[in-house]
Amino acid sequence: MSDAAPGSLAEFRAFREQMNASILGAGNLTINRFFALDGRAYEAGALGVKTKEMLGLVSSMVLRCDDCITYHIVRCREEGVTQEEFLEIFSVALIVGGSIVIPHLRRAMARLEELAGSA
Repeated sequence: MSDAAPGSLAEFRAFREQMNASILGAGNLTINRFFALDGRAYEAGALGVKTKEMLGLVSSMVLRCDDCITYHIVRCREEGVTQEEFLEIFSVALIVGGSIVIPHLRRAMARLEELAGSA
């Protein structure tokens, strides 16, 4: 895989890319269609891409999926989400999801700090 530290963004990206290629390369129509639908859901429409990524991040935090949280933090940063906007996103997730979201909030902040350090 990679020489990156366990749990790093580089390791996350490499693993995600490798496994997505394996999954999609298997040629299962249902899986491939689902992946395509997932991609299309985040395209600009009545809501812009940035807004959709912020919604994805809130949803991922409430559903407590760390892989999804990492993915959406990276995408949100790519779409220009500011530190202040991230904190409001985290606030909404915390209100909707309750205190069970706090451990995921901690990991989300760590990812943001990692992104800031690699910029």
